[in-house]
Amino acid sequence: MDIRYKTYYNQHMSKSLEDTSKFLSYVLRHEPQAIGLTLDSEGWADIAALIEGARQAGTILNRDLIQQVMDTSDKKRFTISEDGLRIRAAQGHSAKTVAITYPEKIPTEFLYHGTAARFLESILKEGLRPGKRHHVHLTQDEQTAVAVGQRYGKPVVLKIEALRMHQQGFKFFLAENGVWLTDWVPPEFLNADLDK
Repeated sequence: MDIRYKTYYNQHMSKSLEDTSKFLSYVLRHEPQAIGLTLDSEGWADIAALIEGARQAGTILNRDLIQQVMDTSDKKRFTISEDGLRIRAAQGHSAKTVAITYPEKIPTEFLYHGTAARFLESILKEGLRPGKRHHVHLTQDEQTAVAVGQRYGKPVVLKIEALRMHQQGFKFFLAENGVWLTDWVPPEFLNADLDK
């Protein structure tokens, strides 16, 4: 394969997989009705219905492309059911019909949340709230938090005293892809690392 074509092909495929991942996130987390899709309370959608709804909306989607997105994603945003017939987003839902039952877990001593510096004043005053999502998303990995914060501007990493929160009655859940979830993080459990 010609090196220029290979470079073009790899960039195009990467863009195609990224676009497909964004499309799947949109319909499986937020707006399934945009393509006539129905999610059950655990967030599952029929893959055949997803492919057909995407086609009617003008988006080309097939099982191979869905599998490529899953295989190449380091974030593991999606899960396919054991029978291979259904798919769901691992977390991050705002769709009101979805109420996934995540396993409750005892967190590590500290978890992290990445955000942008422009949101810091509000967060330190009100704590971390889920916004339109169902939960606040946290990670055990500080570098992941930095990467998330960079998506929104100058990154700030918030260090959450998760174990202390848990000991005071706050519940934590662990999504299939390793993202920690909680309903709210009050300001007294937050420390901001401004040196990122």
